[in-house]
Amino acid sequence: MTVRTHMSKKQKTMTAKPKKSKGNAPKSKLRRSLTTLFRLCVIGFLLAVAWIVYVQWKVQVAPDQPLPEQVDVGIVLGASLRQDIPSPGLQERLDLAIQLYKQGKFKQLIVSGGLDHNGSKLTEAEGMRDYLVQKGLPAKSILIEPRATSTYENLLYSKQIMDQKGLVSSIIMTHSYHGSRSLDIAETVGLKQPLVSSTKSEVLFMPYHEARETMAYTKWIWTKLLLKAGI
Repeated sequence: MTVRTHMSKKQKTMTAKPKKSKGNAPKSKLRRSLTTLFRLCVIGFLLAVAWIVYVQWKVQVAPDQPLPEQVDVGIVLGASLRQDIPSPGLQERLDLAIQLYKQGKFKQLIVSGGLDHNGSKLTEAEGMRDYLVQKGLPAKSILIEPRATSTYENLLYSKQIMDQKGLVSSIIMTHSYHGSRSLDIAETVGLKQPLVSSTKSEVLFMPYHEARETMAYTKWIWTKLLLKAGI
């Protein structure tokens, strides 16, 4: 005998599979979007940290290149003047140039730097030349490059002077934190086997300059990519 079980409408409703609310779909989609965005933010943050660590390593580890007996020219990269006198930081670069000049590493110097927007009447290059002459270097041994407003222009315009004068080999003088970027720029503008001689600073507030160099190095890499792309 067959026994039929009759279920009430209420029981059927209770045993039936619950239907998904139409309102859950947008919420689920939003949750997935937020999760994806969060992951992208985390990845971006980690990449930024990795880049900063890499650049700071480049900043801290200046190029350590043995210098030859003599090169054609020394290049001093500019920095700010104060009342037309090289700032203490710039004097450190110039003192390094004087030291190498007296060692016979080069007989000619290029001092590179344009006009500061701080009230100076002289370009950085002119102020640097005057300082070197006061320290006993002959004025005829100093070539000035008075247009540059960046490290890239320092080296690009200095190379143009070198090409005009038939100068090939060079030693670039700057601070240690600035050495890696300077060398990379020198190679990019076409200087032949450029060398960097750097000095540590006793007068600059290094946390500021090292942090600033991180941004400057990042900007340079972007500029370098645009140059290679012909933009």
